[in-house]
Amino acid sequence: MPPETPRRPGWAAVERPADEDAPEQPSREVGEPERTDDTEKTGASGTTSPAEPPADRGRDAAGRADGPGGAGAETAAGAGSAPPPMTGRQRLAASLWPPRLTRAQLIVALLLFILGLGLAIQVRSTSDSSALRGARQEDLVRILDELDNRSQRLTDEQRRLEGQKTELENSSDQAEEARKQTVEKEQQLGVLAGTVAAQGPGINLVINDPHHSVEADKLLDTIQELRAAGAEAIQVNGVRVVANTYFSDQRGGVEIDGKRVTQPYRFKVIGKPEDLEPALNIPGGVVQTLEKEQATVVVTREGKIVVDALRDAKRPDYARSSSQ
Repeated sequence: MPPETPRRPGWAAVERPADEDAPEQPSREVGEPERTDDTEKTGASGTTSPAEPPADRGRDAAGRADGPGGAGAETAAGAGSAPPPMTGRQRLAASLWPPRLTRAQLIVALLLFILGLGLAIQVRSTSDSSALRGARQEDLVRILDELDNRSQRLTDEQRRLEGQKTELENSSDQAEEARKQTVEKEQQLGVLAGTVAAQGPGINLVINDPHHSVEADKLLDTIQELRAAGAEAIQVNGVRVVANTYFSDQRGGVEIDGKRVTQPYRFKVIGKPEDLEPALNIPGGVVQTLEKEQATVVVTREGKIVVDALRDAKRPDYARSSSQ
């Protein structure tokens, strides 16, 4: 037999004698790798299909068998099944968070916030502006009585003036009646102007200010409150208070019409005590304001108050009586 031509392993020879008994093999070109039993035929794409997986491919990553009763089957079944339905609370939470806000919702929220802030400010300013809000019933009754008394005083003054007018018209000696009324009017104006002494019922008001926190404006507010309550004559530490009286702050005290006065401040007030004292003790009035300044206020009613401090009567430089 002729010697066999040597060849590379895995490569077929160029020529091979035909063997009628051997099954027909497909021809291949030179350089084509020899097919083995571990590979399948090449498809139309020219790539070889992978070999059959090993027998243990039915095991999962943990090495457990992927049989009908194994954990792999349960995992596969769980992955392919639908998720459990959500409860109502879960759906509500999912709809609220994360928030999905639009531009219109943001504008509406901003407008509502501004509206609420305005209403809160309005309510607060209204409650703060009313000094009588939250006052006790006794205080409200006292304030109402004071208003009634003021109205009654004005009515009495009107009736008195009308009576004087009637006397002048009906008197046989009108000159004598006019002179009498003139003297009475002079005395009244002298009391108001501070040129004559006065006496009558009223109150004593003592303000003790150990911390020197009561300033001139607080004393002026006290005078205005007393005048509004019907005070006819007022004296403070030997100084007669009249229409043109002024208060000014000085170091360690207060000046009244240029005269220095120190605490305690003593007020002598002639008027109706039933009107003067309640006017000072109303809620938010003089007494409460001074007590906030850590001052001590004492108000006492008296049947007779003497106001003897006088002021000089000055002749006006420009004003003249219109009857002249």
